[in-house]
Amino acid sequence: MSINAEVSKSGSESTLSVIRKFSRRVQGTGLVKNARKTRYYERTKSKTVQKKRALKLIKRRADFKQLVKEGKAPETPLRRGFQNRDGNTSQAEANKQAAATSPARFGESTPIAR
Repeated sequence: MSINAEVSKSGSESTLSVIRKFSRRVQGTGLVKNARKTRYYERTKSKTVQKKRALKLIKRRADFKQLVKEGKAPETPLRRGFQNRDGNTSQAEANKQAAATSPARFGESTPIAR
């Protein structure tokens, strides 16, 4: 299977931008990613090993949730872009918490002179 990634220079485009464009095009095809993945042979895991790993992960998550409920472990914040069940984004929650805990910066509370 061969994939050609061809880029042509247009008008006053610099050589560096053409190289960047080419590398983006190659990266988009997934050739480099696939070549690195198949560089070394990796045996497929048996079904029992996969099941054991999945069960261990489920147990670990349940234990962590229990620790969070008991207050023994800090609750991890959601990553950017993910939403809570309430529909609030994690970034909005973080902004609310930061506004509630941090003191006002100098000049924020003063009225603007007109």
